[in-house]
Amino acid sequence: MYDQRRSYHERSLHHPHPVARRLFQVAEAKESNLVISADFTDTKSLLACADELGPYIAVFKTHIDLVSDFSDATVQGLKAMAAKHNFLIFEDRKLVDIGNTAQKQYHGGALRLSEWADLVNLSILGGDGIVDALDQMTTRGSQATGAYTDRCVALAPNYPRSVIGFVATRALTPAATGADDFIVFSTGINMDAHGDNLGQQYQMPQSAIAKGSDFVIAGRGIYAAADPVAAATVYRKAGWDAYLQRILAGK
Repeated sequence: MYDQRRSYHERSLHHPHPVARRLFQVAEAKESNLVISADFTDTKSLLACADELGPYIAVFKTHIDLVSDFSDATVQGLKAMAAKHNFLIFEDRKLVDIGNTAQKQYHGGALRLSEWADLVNLSILGGDGIVDALDQMTTRGSQATGAYTDRCVALAPNYPRSVIGFVATRALTPAATGADDFIVFSTGINMDAHGDNLGQQYQMPQSAIAKGSDFVIAGRGIYAAADPVAAATVYRKAGWDAYLQRILAGK
């Protein structure tokens, strides 16, 4: 496994994928490994969140199918906010179908994912062909356990052009992959709660980073706070400080 105690800067120099390199560069430049999960249902609110919290994040994560008035204004607005605040866009679509269908969903369809999303995740429940079909995909999410996770981890090294990492709660080590550098995105980050009534389990930025996460994904703990900017600042510092501690431990 690639040594995750190395800095984002060093990893940006050696990673084979351009999107991963850019992600590390953004994180280093902004001193942020924070991802905001922006689960809004209209374009105005989505873009307002991107504008307000954009300076503090490395990645803006969307569930674009929640946006009831999705249109070209949504697409152009997201791209403009990403350029203004220097962040990547991660569409949490969890594509899970046969390759031909997923390819159509990604490159076409109503949501036009490949036009605006830097990162899109998928599941291999529909078979390995989905990864073959999506040769411009840049990340894959894995939130299951056991054999499914093992299969995702084993499959990833076969697709260096399309897979840069996993959505997971800890570092995942592909077997016999040499210098592969898979990025780990951890969801469920909330510094003020332990869970909700729908089964969501939370963890702190510090514990996620300590277990091997590279980027921490927070949602309601930030955008639903009384002062979202103040909350984002706290989360950003917690995640960044934990990252600095990790790389210092590797020296």
